[in-house]
Amino acid sequence: MPISRFLFFSSKRSSTQQALNLLKRCGPSKRIQSCNYTKSSGGFSNGKTRAHSVTSVETQASRSWAVYAVPAALLGFAGLATLVHYNDERRAIPKGQGNKSSGNTVKGPTIGGPFTLVDTENRIVTEQNFHGKWVLLYFGYTSSPDVGPEQVQIMAKAVKLLESKYNSEILPVFVTIDPQRDNPSQLRAYLNEFDSRIIGLTGPVSAIRQMAQEYRIYFKKVEEEGDDYLVDSSHNMYLMNPRIEVARCFGVEYNAEELSEAILKAMISTPT
Repeated sequence: MPISRFLFFSSKRSSTQQALNLLKRCGPSKRIQSCNYTKSSGGFSNGKTRAHSVTSVETQASRSWAVYAVPAALLGFAGLATLVHYNDERRAIPKGQGNKSSGNTVKGPTIGGPFTLVDTENRIVTEQNFHGKWVLLYFGYTSSPDVGPEQVQIMAKAVKLLESKYNSEILPVFVTIDPQRDNPSQLRAYLNEFDSRIIGLTGPVSAIRQMAQEYRIYFKKVEEEGDDYLVDSSHNMYLMNPRIEVARCFGVEYNAEELSEAILKAMISTPT
């Protein structure tokens, strides 16, 4: 072979080899670039493989973060709840155990308070008129069809039993919760049927409502037909000590004998 042709083929083969080497060196950079476009072009398999591997790593990272984040959030919430409960326990004061140095004590709900009403003789009566006396206080109304008269009868009998059997005096007081119909004359006629010693009190609607709130008395008009209606109420009866404080509260479950015994027991146990 002539030398000139040999040199030509040698140079051509060398150029081809160099071109292949150049393509090999440039190949990775092109494949890397194709990863950025696999979602839109979908052309290069190498690009797809690399894109999926990146997505898999990101998914695993997200799952790993969730695995640790949820327990951490639960622990944080439990810690916060424990802290709040601890602070509440520190602030809470057991009933009857206040700061003795400052004289603050925790007591039950306050029942009772000042009032200004009128009796069956249209005389003004306040809580001070009962100071120094034991008082049996009942809230009712003269138009009550059943429970009211029964409770007034029990109150009158209990007062008589305390006086005759135990030689103890107590003042019965009836406060109407229907002042619109129970004027002084109506009260006097109604209470004389049970015991003339029962003191009847009435007054303005606002004064009756205020006293009912102070003594935790519930009442509400029901079945209204013009001027005729009934009054639903709690029928509470209170025993007041000589300091005008509520000593006991009685419901409708007591008969006259049980009521008189419970009153006597409260009177004996109350320091004078």
